Amino acid sequence: MSLHVALQMDPIEDVAIDADSTFRIGLEAEARGHRLFQYTVDHLRFDEGRVVARGRPVTLRRKQGAHVTFGDWAEVELREFDVVWLRQDPPFDMGYITSTHLLDRVHPETLVVNDPFWVRNCPEKLMVLDFPDLTPPTMIARDPAAIRRFRERHGDIILKPLYGNGGAGVFHLDPDDRNLSALLEMFSGISREPMIAQKYIHAVTQGDKRIILVDGEPVGAINRVPQLGEARSNMHVGGRAEKIGLTEREHEICSRIGPTLREKGLIFTGIDVIDGWLTEINVTSPTGIQELERFDGINAAALIWEAIERRLATR
Repeated sequence: MSLHVALQMDPIEDVAIDADSTFRIGLEAEARGHRLFQYTVDHLRFDEGRVVARGRPVTLRRKQGAHVTFGDWAEVELREFDVVWLRQDPPFDMGYITSTHLLDRVHPETLVVNDPFWVRNCPEKLMVLDFPDLTPPTMIARDPAAIRRFRERHGDIILKPLYGNGGAGVFHLDPDDRNLSALLEMFSGISREPMIAQKYIHAVTQGDKRIILVDGEPVGAINRVPQLGEARSNMHVGGRAEKIGLTEREHEICSRIGPTLREKGLIFTGIDVIDGWLTEINVTSPTGIQELERFDGINAAALIWEAIERRLATR
């Protein structure tokens, strides 16, 4: 099965080839005989009944600085592709949401991964609300008084933007921290969106586990350990990736959420688990498959493409 594949992503010439999951997915696609075309979301448009992208064919290789060769610029209707990858990084703002509405107009005739309807309706920090017994105490609110009461109940809390990413804007506030009011004022001045508060899990100092799921099945995990004195474990802000396995509790979490992910067409997801508590379900642009492959030899990119090829073969 040779597929024509479009990658909707951030500029591919700027990626870190030893860390970027989309790059690894692209390499695996080429190894399987698929053809690649790459465009950025600012070159996606709805045009008199057609969804069109302006981009270029690409050929990839694992050689930093010379990792991509571009073909000629072209405007292509997305219905001409077999698969479109929705892989630009958040923030999950109205621009991101608009792109999912446009991709809805070609899916499922052209398979969009992950399903844009469910990407839009299952953002990272909201989908976990469907599984309250698996998550730490959580509040989503804009009301400062309600958030203060939440901290009074739980002491240490994490406060972060509801639609943020990469650890940006994440604050650890202990019971005596005097910055809560100022932070709430700052968030309110920047955005009209609610914030998310969660009970702080002290075991995060030993790591925040990223578990990779393919079509709802766990394929492996990496542990992300924060730097000394840092509350955030995201690799974007200096978290260190380590080899690790899955616990019985984590298998239980995956068995609970896996059928939902599979049903919603969320083929490639990454969940975050701290000390047995589910904190996020990442569906927009999950990362971690290159680290998993280095640590455990698990080719998650191949498993992802096998899942996609199975879906296409059953049509």
